[in-house]
Amino acid sequence: MAIQHLTAIENMLAQMRAVANAAASVPARAQAAGPEAGGGFAAELSRSLERVSAMQNASAAQARAFQMGAPDISLNDVMIDMQKAGIAFQATLQMRNKLVQAYQEIASMPV
Repeated sequence: MAIQHLTAIENMLAQMRAVANAAASVPARAQAAGPEAGGGFAAELSRSLERVSAMQNASAAQARAFQMGAPDISLNDVMIDMQKAGIAFQATLQMRNKLVQAYQEIASMPV
């Protein structure tokens, strides 16, 4: 069970690194592709929020199915998926906090 948690955490960290790398490479892609490329940081952020929301919805649905007595759902799977969704939400919350902090720092810079 501990190995599954480590794997889940490593997967989440890999996803976060992928998002960070995608956000870092946005200016280079935007310059090369022009304005028609779409997406960018805002689109990637939106996709990340949608993935977190989907994880939360799926874990809640799985928990409800377990509570209703679905025979194909184990408590271990429910708990692991709920933890994954919780970690994803906490990572998103920390990202939001960092964005707000960066915005406040930029806004307080003298012109």
